[in-house]
Amino acid sequence: MSSMRPDDHRRKWDRKEYERLAHERILAKDKGNEDDGEPVTKELLKQREYKVDLDSKLGKSMVINKSTPSSQSGGYYCNVCDCVVKDSINFLDHINGKKHQRNLGMSMKVERSSLDQVKERFKINKKKTEEKKKDYELESRVREAKEEEDRYREYKRDKRKERKRKHDEDETDPDLDAGSSEMAAIMGFAGFGGSKKN
Repeated sequence: MSSMRPDDHRRKWDRKEYERLAHERILAKDKGNEDDGEPVTKELLKQREYKVDLDSKLGKSMVINKSTPSSQSGGYYCNVCDCVVKDSINFLDHINGKKHQRNLGMSMKVERSSLDQVKERFKINKKKTEEKKKDYELESRVREAKEEEDRYREYKRDKRKERKRKHDEDETDPDLDAGSSEMAAIMGFAGFGGSKKN
């Protein structure tokens, strides 16, 4: 089956040799003398128990030179895979990816939940929403009380301004101006250099 043509660049396989190796592997597996040992069982995929820190280095500058270790260089460092990822989106993709999960010792399979587990999860979520609703009611009441207090202050301020405006109008009453101008004429002066009156 081998071709002697010089332009034939395809790789040739020795079928007899590979059939012999496969046959030996099958015999070794049947005898139980496999060199691989026990197969490694990996954990099922589970939820992260820690919060991913994406904001700690945000807005900070640092000096990086040749001797700076990779864990302190720019970007997000993954100590499990010993790699640096330059932006947050790629870092999240990395820690949720197959390579990172395998290095953690997890398979990418998810545990199937039973009916009891689902019912328990519904109960927990219902309790959380009720607590949030209570917190929201308290927050809304506090907010409404503060708004009412602000409205009352605004009302008092407007009333004070109204009283002050009325008081200023009373002081500049035309009847009082006429009396004061007559008094000024009796005393011998007509004004203090303002507009001329005839």
